[in-house]
Amino acid sequence: MELVDRHPDASIFHSVGWLEALKRTYGYEPVAFTTSPPTGPLKNGIVFCRVKSWLMGSRLVSLPFSDHCEPLCDSPEELSFLVRYLQTVLEHDNLKFLEIRSVSEMPNARNYCSAEAQRHSVRYFLHIVDLRPELGEIFRTLDRDSVQRRIQRADRAGLAQKTGRSRQLLEQFYDLFVGTRGRQQLPPIPYTWFQNLLECAGEAAEIRVAEHENKPIAAVFSLRFRDKLYYKYGCSDEHFNNLGATPWLLWKVVSAGKATGARIFDMGRTQEDHIGLLTFKNHWSNQPLSIVYWAYPDVPALRAHNGWHMKIAKQVFSHMPGKMLSFAGKVLYRHIG
Repeated sequence: MELVDRHPDASIFHSVGWLEALKRTYGYEPVAFTTSPPTGPLKNGIVFCRVKSWLMGSRLVSLPFSDHCEPLCDSPEELSFLVRYLQTVLEHDNLKFLEIRSVSEMPNARNYCSAEAQRHSVRYFLHIVDLRPELGEIFRTLDRDSVQRRIQRADRAGLAQKTGRSRQLLEQFYDLFVGTRGRQQLPPIPYTWFQNLLECAGEAAEIRVAEHENKPIAAVFSLRFRDKLYYKYGCSDEHFNNLGATPWLLWKVVSAGKATGARIFDMGRTQEDHIGLLTFKNHWSNQPLSIVYWAYPDVPALRAHNGWHMKIAKQVFSHMPGKMLSFAGKVLYRHIG
């Protein structure tokens, strides 16, 4: 993993821990493609997982459940060669398509994507907070009403924070997470995913739970890779949203991370039609990057998250009891990737 350790575009999603958690939870086999010879050092590469699915088609994804996963190439020529080679892999292995989740524009990949594939590519926004300025200066850049005052309100309310990787914290986080997903009319991600991620990522993973009068009311699941922090999952008890626990916890993540040398806070992807979450993150960073997930040669309509399939699915999910909704998550997520 020397390439991941040194390459400036590497992220937590390239890490061994993340890949191992994907494999343990969903059975995804990681595979890397490179122009480097087998006997020489690894100089570049694109990492994928093989997703085998009767529901959505077997495919190569770089990477499943990852906000982004940049090809670790140092030149357009390297990337162009690998994209051309991947086309032959699709045909040889009888795979339906491949998907690359890159923050950059990737003009070379675009050249090999059909017009149909480009129309179906999914677009997201990525919010990044620069942690290089002084902490007080960072705080002043945050939205005054929606972030600063809510953090201050949480302080006045006397919220308490618990931090770590214990089973108790994981269970508190997951209880809040299941409730949040239910309000969103979505099945919860399986508990085993978070359990495996904590085990595989080790000290790079952390749970923070906010309590009000000894009751858990919000939680965040964050990750760290080198000098980058990642806000991956958040959840809350809607009855206590007025206390500002979620922005308060995120500020705790930022403060603790900066104290130990973090320079970037990656708040994760947000779909362009998810207005509520987009607004929330805009209050932290009002100039998000644009991410386009490029696919070759085509993306099935089922992968259009904002399409009619998802609208119908949400209607079905909204009428499911909690246990059935959790079972649906265990069955479906490995196909979604």
